[in-house]
This record gives sequence, structure tokens and C-alpha cells, in this order.
Amino acid sequence: MSAGKRFREALEENNPLKIVGAINAYSAILAERSGHKCIYLSGSGVASASYGIPDLGLTSLEDVLVDVKRISKSTSLPLLGDIDTGWGDGTNISNSIEKMIEAGAAAVHLEDQIEAKRCGHRPNKKLISSKEMCERIKSAIEGRTDPNFFIIARTDAFASEGIEGCIPKIKRIY
Repeated sequence: MSAGKRFREALEENNPLKIVGAINAYSAILAERSGHKCIYLSGSGVASASYGIPDLGLTSLEDVLVDVKRISKSTSLPLLGDIDTGWGDGTNISNSIEKMIEAGAAAVHLEDQIEAKRCGHRPNKKLISSKEMCERIKSAIEGRTDPNFFIIARTDAFASEGIEGCIPKIKRIY
């Protein structure tokens, strides 16, 4: 059964599905042993736990793939991975999705910041337009080789535009 299919089943069986952060194989094993049904690898987790640096957009797709592979081999839990802005244009985003599936991820989230992104916890984030975000999502879908693989669109609009800017943006994207 594919990782995406396991993620789909976890969503269907757990309402809500609680997804716990796992920054390495050991924390993923602990999550599984403590009864969690799904795990999350954040960009911040890759930067800080694997490289000892703050999440300033310095890690690459290859850096994330190393951790996804290690974690996926250590547990049967489906993994949701943070792919930041997708590492480039539409072709790069499609490639990122394909490689995340190959590495064992069940799902990813893709954000709406400009390419020179800032960590989601930091101020002064700049966002792309809703139209550009839709193009990112389309590119991600094109890279999907598993129909059960989930692509989650994430917005940082709340931090920079408040709820008044966030809700309309989400409606335009969906």
C-alpha cells in the first residue's frame, strides 16, 4: 500500500487526524510507539535538527529527501512533508513532488511565499498572488505519480494580511 493510501486511510479513520512533528527517524519511531497515526517533517525541523541552522530557506530538496527517506524507512506511519515553495518554477515543483513520493512521503504542503521565503514563524513574509499559487498547485499535481498522494496548499496570508486578507485569498485558491 502506498504512503499516500495510508495517509488517506488515516484521514478517514481519525477525525480529526492529529499529525505530530517528527524531525528524525528516532522521533518518528517514538510517535508510532505512542499511538500517533501520522507524522510531519517541517522545513524548520530539517534545518535545525539536521543542519543546526535556522529556517531561512537555506535547505534544498535533496536535504529534505535525505530526512524523508530516513524517517520513512523507520516507521509505517504516513509522512506529511514541508516542501516550502517547491524549490523553483513549475518544472521544479513537479520534480519535487515526484521525488518526495519516491522517498516515501505520503503528502506535502506547498506555501504561497515568494521564492526567497522566510520561516513561517518569522515576520515580514512576502506572498505570491493567488494566480501564481494556483500555478504552483497545478505543477504539483502534474508531478504526482500516486493518485493517493496529498498536496496541501498552505497560506501565510494571516500573518501578513490578517483574517481580512487570508479568507479571500483561500477562497480564490480553492
